[in-house]
Amino acid sequence: MRQQPKPAVVLLSGGLDSTTTLAIAKHEGFQLHALTFQYGQRHAIEIDAARRVAQAMGVKRHVLVDIDLRVFGGSALTDDLTVPKHRAAEEIDHAIPSTYVPARNTVFLSYALAFAEVTQSDDIFIGVNALDYSGYPDCRPEYIRAFEAMANLATKAAVEGHQRLRIHTPLIQLTKAQIIQRGIALGVDYSLTHSCYDPSPDGTSCGQCDSCLLRLKGFSEAGVADPIPYRLPPSTPALRA
Repeated sequence: MRQQPKPAVVLLSGGLDSTTTLAIAKHEGFQLHALTFQYGQRHAIEIDAARRVAQAMGVKRHVLVDIDLRVFGGSALTDDLTVPKHRAAEEIDHAIPSTYVPARNTVFLSYALAFAEVTQSDDIFIGVNALDYSGYPDCRPEYIRAFEAMANLATKAAVEGHQRLRIHTPLIQLTKAQIIQRGIALGVDYSLTHSCYDPSPDGTSCGQCDSCLLRLKGFSEAGVADPIPYRLPPSTPALRA
């Protein structure tokens, strides 16, 4: 009898990193359960991207969770704050930017923990990265290790010995260029993805925010053209580093 693939929960934003992470989980033979959040971010364009990606990759179940982190504010993605733009690579790496959403990955992983218990998944995938990223504290390896330890104390399934949760971070030590190369090797269609923090109403990326600059830097270093359109010719400070 053919053995059923093991289920896994994958956090899917519709961006480059989470899409590559989903492709890696699929390549490793997991049955995919994707989790996407509409959390009060500046736009819903990335939600549409997540839907496209999930459909293209044959996700078994794609759950969209509606929460509202705008009630707390404190981020340029959920509050009336300016999205940083035109920043050089050394500026992006220097300090935690205003696009940091307080406790976002902790909130997301907590939902993933519940979804994993219900789907009898021992595995949660998240596309955090500790190299080419904007300094977010909840993308660090020590944070992931701490959450995994807590998760295995938090569920009925784990306490009763039916579940041993592992949080997979396959991108955590990769550069953006390496992430893109890995995704291309797995057949990822990056034209389906969205990364921009401040896109036009039609979804066109600005080419100037930190996320666009890091994405463009990655494609440039990977020697591959970025397949998505940009509103303005991308600024180049981050590409020099």
